[in-house]
Amino acid sequence: MKCETVPGKKTTHHVKLYTLSTCGWCKKTKELLKSLDVAYEYVDVDTLTGNDYTEANEEVKKYNPYRTYPTIVIDHGKHVILGFKDKEIMEKLR
Repeated sequence: MKCETVPGKKTTHHVKLYTLSTCGWCKKTKELLKSLDVAYEYVDVDTLTGNDYTEANEEVKKYNPYRTYPTIVIDHGKHVILGFKDKEIMEKLR
């Protein structure tokens, strides 16, 4: 499964987003990370097909059994944030 990488100056944490291309909260999360200059990777799950779609859904389910979006995984699962919670996101990425 291919992820899109967004460069940023802050690379202290590994940040991966599972999003939907049509989700307003997902877009706000990406905008927040960009404004904080945080490097991250993301995958728009709804744009995937076949094995990539299955793989992405299995990954999301590991962190978020309800498979809601955005699902934000920080430092390979050390922190998982479900939904757009700007204060919590900023706190975890300090």
